[in-house]
Amino acid sequence: MALAGTLALVALAIALWLRPWRLLAAQHALLSPLLATLVILPWLWALPALHHAPLQLQWSGAVLVLLMLGWPLAIPVLLAVGVLAWAISPLTAEAALAQAVWQGVVPATFALLLGAALRRWLPPHPFIYVLGRGFLGAVVCLFAASLLAQAMEAPLPGVPDELGSIARWLMAWGDAFVTGMLTAIFVAFRPQWLLTWSDRRYLEKH
Repeated sequence: MALAGTLALVALAIALWLRPWRLLAAQHALLSPLLATLVILPWLWALPALHHAPLQLQWSGAVLVLLMLGWPLAIPVLLAVGVLAWAISPLTAEAALAQAVWQGVVPATFALLLGAALRRWLPPHPFIYVLGRGFLGAVVCLFAASLLAQAMEAPLPGVPDELGSIARWLMAWGDAFVTGMLTAIFVAFRPQWLLTWSDRRYLEKH
C-alpha cells in the first residue's frame, strides 16, 4: 500500500499545483459531470464490496472522468470518489486507497498521455477523438492500469494471475464500451461536458 499512497500523494500534489478550481470558474458546465461523478461512481466502486462475488471486479470510469474534467480536476475528484466508496461500503481504508489509485489515478493518467500522443501524431478528427480516446484508448488505458495493479500490489484475491488477466481484459472492454458510447453522446448533445473536446479543433476544416 506504500506505493499506492505515494502515487496518490504525488498525483494530488501536481493536480492541486495546477489549480483545477480555475476550470470550474471558467467553465461552469463542468459542475454537472463533476457532481454526477461524485454521486454515481462511488456506488459502482463500492458494489463488489457490497455484493460478495467470487470474482471481485470493479468498474473504473476513470477515462470518462478524464475526458469530462481534464486531468487536474479528475485526480482530486477520483480520490474523493475513493473516500466516498470507503464511507458507504465495508472497504478498508487500504483497499479504498488501492482502488482510487489503480482504478482512478493510474488509468486517468494513462488516458492523459494517450490523448497527448493522439493529438501529436494523428489529425484532429471527431472519429479519432471518439474511437481513439473514448473507446479503444479506454480499453488500452484500463487494461494497462489493471495489469500494473495486478503486478504491483492489487491482485484479485484467490484468482490465478492468468485468469485475473483475462477477467481484467473483459472488464476493460465493458468499461470502454460505455465510455465510448457516452463520449459519442456527449460530443453530439453535450460537448460542454467534455473539457477535452473542442469544436474549433475537431470540427473546423483545416
